[in-house]
Amino acid sequence: MKTVLIVDDSAYMRALIKIALTDAGYDVIGEAEEGAKALELARSLKPDLITLDNILPDMFGIEILQQLVTEKNSARVIMISAVGQDRIIEKVKKMGAGGYIVKPFEPELLLSVVREVSQMPALSA
Repeated sequence: MKTVLIVDDSAYMRALIKIALTDAGYDVIGEAEEGAKALELARSLKPDLITLDNILPDMFGIEILQQLVTEKNSARVIMISAVGQDRIIEKVKKMGAGGYIVKPFEPELLLSVVREVSQMPALSA
């Protein structure tokens, strides 16, 4: 698992995630700041992993995750959000997300979750 699509409306957060992942040897092949672009890039780039913010300007990450599952996208998904409610975390994991990280977080936590999720089946498995 080496290619990554980063989805977050915050340019700062996208940069933070990109630096942590590229420094660890991952290839960030795309970035999106809104849901429609995220879905378009997920379809065209076919990344191994998608880091997905839950609150975007045009839709919720949960909606994007549902669409990816429906389309049988082969990516693994890690939700990253400032919203850390247990029921939301449980819901997205049941939907197929491999991990959930609550903002703010340390880059080491991101890399740990990425390594863990890389051992899990993809969404379409």
